Amino acid sequence: MLQLTAVIPEIFVAFSSMILLVVGAFQKENVTSFLIKAGILILALAAWQVTHFEAVSYDKPIIALNDLFILDGFAIFMKVVVLSAAVFIMILSFEISEVNEKMPMEFPILVLLSVSGMMAMVSANDLMSLYMGLELQSLSLYVMTALNRDSEKSSEAGLKYFILGALASGLLLYGSSLIYGFTGTTNFSDLARIYESEENLSLGVLFGIILVITGLCFKVSAVPFHMWTPDVYEGATKIITAFFASAPKVAAIALFTRFILQAFEGLYMDWRQVIIFVSIASMIVGSFGALRQTNIKRLMAYSSIGHIGFALVGLSAGALGVESVVVYITIYVVMNIGTFGCIMLMRKNGKDVEEIRDLSGIAVDRPLFAALIAVLMLSMAGIPPLAGFIGKFFVFKAALQANLISLAVIGVLASVVSAFYYIRIVKIMYFDKAQGQLDEEMRLGTKFVLIVSGLFNLLLFISPSPLLDAAKAAANTLFL
Repeated sequence: MLQLTAVIPEIFVAFSSMILLVVGAFQKENVTSFLIKAGILILALAAWQVTHFEAVSYDKPIIALNDLFILDGFAIFMKVVVLSAAVFIMILSFEISEVNEKMPMEFPILVLLSVSGMMAMVSANDLMSLYMGLELQSLSLYVMTALNRDSEKSSEAGLKYFILGALASGLLLYGSSLIYGFTGTTNFSDLARIYESEENLSLGVLFGIILVITGLCFKVSAVPFHMWTPDVYEGATKIITAFFASAPKVAAIALFTRFILQAFEGLYMDWRQVIIFVSIASMIVGSFGALRQTNIKRLMAYSSIGHIGFALVGLSAGALGVESVVVYITIYVVMNIGTFGCIMLMRKNGKDVEEIRDLSGIAVDRPLFAALIAVLMLSMAGIPPLAGFIGKFFVFKAALQANLISLAVIGVLASVVSAFYYIRIVKIMYFDKAQGQLDEEMRLGTKFVLIVSGLFNLLLFISPSPLLDAAKAAANTLFL
């Protein structure tokens, strides 16, 4: 009974999405706003269920579903971040549903389905549950990308994402089959016992690990498996792009961390070089790729690639870096949601605009809006004392503790390069000549999300202890 109770939040979210699908099918008019409100309530209740599961302690995880599912402090923390990000995105979607009556009612349902997959990913304790959770999330995202049926870019992005995603899934499955074929198990706990040291490592298992890492790199849009990211970010609608850039990143990084550190911590010296290469490549491509972008969504796509590279710096440090990864990805999500909330408000005469030049001179007419964007951009650049600086400080600190000095130096240099295009946006807002005013209409929910994001990034340095303590406690549970 205890094991079934541990899975209740996932079951609740998935079952609720099915109910909302039926409601949406029979109530076709004016149903989107209702579904969004219901989705917010469902996600909030799921977060409450996750945080109030009293049987879980930070000393002993709960193993359920024949060892396929694990609920520990790390899973609880990451699920709360995923669910919180999804709630904020749903709140922001009110802005779209009110302005654009053609917003499809499938959006909130697809969000719930993908979130149920993300929650399963975070608690995966086996290669089979890893794949099931990953594909439940991915299939929802494929459909979501092409949801704007009137846009050729959206359809093209959805098709490209689906084809490349299928390839990545195939590589992940092939890697899983190699691991199973050479070890006779797909369970993370069993794999950890087999590979407590490198003595039993075979070439087939090493290839399997690398192929699974390849599939996961695609999901987090890490170089060299990032090619889908700019096109998908540009082709999808703003709210869907905002969702892509937040909750799925958290779930994928959590799954990445659990796979290589819970199942194969003993092989750290073997897989570390792969993670270091991917981290360096992502930071360089993300930093330099964004320099020439004029579309703000494509710029944010390259920005996300770079930020994943910074998160992988912490992961390259192994067990020493888990806390830094948790801190970094949490701060990154809050920054991203606030940034995309501002991007959603980029409208002129009721029409969406996406060019960076459309922000020219807005500080004159909308000083508070410009100040918020400036805070978020400077935070993403890692300017102290903003929240982004705290995240980068911890991942670089973890790299230095693991004696990865060269990686930390490259990370700092990449961060300096990326600061150029973030600060350029601030310069455009404050010093360039205005090219028409942006629409000033903003709903209460959007104001709430932007205020929370702005204050978090601006004031976290005053009292970072609650986040750092929770991240440390969550990270420690991976190694019980």
